[in-house]
Amino acid sequence: MRILLINPNITQSVTEQLARVAEAAALPGTRITARTAPRGVSYISDRAEAQLAGAVVLEVLADEAAHHDAAIIAAFGDPGLWAARELFDIPIVGMAEAALHTAAMLGERFSIVTFAPALGSWYRDCVRDCGLASRLAAIRSLTSAFGSVEMVADEQEAALADLCRRTVREDAADVVVLAGAPLAGLSARIAGSVGVPLVEQAAAAVAQAELLARLHPAARGAVRNRAGKQSLGLPASLTRLLGQDHG
Repeated sequence: MRILLINPNITQSVTEQLARVAEAAALPGTRITARTAPRGVSYISDRAEAQLAGAVVLEVLADEAAHHDAAIIAAFGDPGLWAARELFDIPIVGMAEAALHTAAMLGERFSIVTFAPALGSWYRDCVRDCGLASRLAAIRSLTSAFGSVEMVADEQEAALADLCRRTVREDAADVVVLAGAPLAGLSARIAGSVGVPLVEQAAAAVAQAELLARLHPAARGAVRNRAGKQSLGLPASLTRLLGQDHG
């Protein structure tokens, strides 16, 4: 099985971190192809940046989806998820959607713990879009500054673990999701100190992608019966997929 993992931000070290967690979680025989966005921002923290990242996700998928059995959008918030599902026949898994639904199956109320306050509103939208708003206990975030995004999990490990314990104690969360691509892999290091299940976002996405690929969902090609129209400046692979004529 071949799974394409797309990091929609431009930080290569975060892609490598996600890939390590994904490979460790994958079943024997599953191959992970990790790709980093060729343009964008170092980490996505709001809806505007997510909108830009979603377009890049579609471009990467247009180039590579045909060679894979499933794909993962590896940013918590899932930029471009529904557009990708409209265009591609392989299963497309959003890392946030997979983690949130996993949390909902592990307990009654879950909390999200993340590394930047700006992420809170966007993540709340994501919970709502997954139909899980009534199950959300809280969204908690670091409030202190951090250095580089690729080092935030290491630099702030103790503070993030404390946030997990606080949301269990103060918000009655019985599951915690560590959210944001730079936090991939942290759950394994702090799980023993929290006392409730911690959802590893990248592992949940891989498991879901493998499951959907094995189920062989029916192709959705009818969705792409589009009228020809002019386009300008789009990559050739995406233009062909959209069924458009160059203009």
